[in-house]
Amino acid sequence: MVSDHKRRYGDVRTLPDKVTIQINDTHPSLAIPELMRILLDEERLGWDEAYAIVSRVFNYTNHTVMQEALETWPESLFKSLLPRIHTIVRAINDRLSGTLWERYPGDWDRISHMAIIAYDEIRMANLCVAVCHRVNGVSQLHGDILKTQTFRDFYVITPEKFTAITNGITQ
Repeated sequence: MVSDHKRRYGDVRTLPDKVTIQINDTHPSLAIPELMRILLDEERLGWDEAYAIVSRVFNYTNHTVMQEALETWPESLFKSLLPRIHTIVRAINDRLSGTLWERYPGDWDRISHMAIIAYDEIRMANLCVAVCHRVNGVSQLHGDILKTQTFRDFYVITPEKFTAITNGITQ
């Protein structure tokens, strides 16, 4: 995608103007740090510039409102299988946690609940919600539950991310 975009339009910095990637549930969420890796390691962009591109390219459709069903990975397994991707996810998490600390100083429970990495696990849904430009559920009702329960703390900080665009028909 990046090579094709550069061939067609010249500058990778215009990627968000031409490309949108819809993450349908958390299974393809590793595309987020992989695009960061490409922009950092292969395109030699700085962190802030790469992150600005990535956060405008990706959107996320959540498929479950149950916390226990949200995909997580043991951090040790993730790190051993994907060391560079782990480094990038860790950096995203560190920046997110810093922002959360500024907003909620001392509120460790809230910060750890919203973190991408906490309690030795990587939370793929939190990665998506933290980074993606837009977040939606699979119906209006589902989206409302995401805003009021599942991702309420994220919604309070960035309500503009949460949309009511669905990928199906609701009667």
